[in-house]
Amino acid sequence: MLSISKSVRLTKSQDGGILLDVDRGAIFSLNVVGTRIVELLQQQQSRSSLLRQVSCEFGVSEAAAAADLDEFLSILRKQELLDAGAA
Repeated sequence: MLSISKSVRLTKSQDGGILLDVDRGAIFSLNVVGTRIVELLQQQQSRSSLLRQVSCEFGVSEAAAAADLDEFLSILRKQELLDAGAA
């Protein structure tokens, strides 16, 4: 299961969200889709579950959403915002 790091806090607005990594003092700005993905990650969902939900909620095919989702997850990993045990 994928999950967001316990040191990360999400603040939402109608334009997206802000992630704060309280351990490192790092701040990241998110658009609406990124904010929704982080919300779903807080629920410890699998990649396939994330993909289905994003596809359904934003009206795009799973194939179209897959590359963007994988890129976003890769960025979260590089920024150490996913739990170390996240697949």
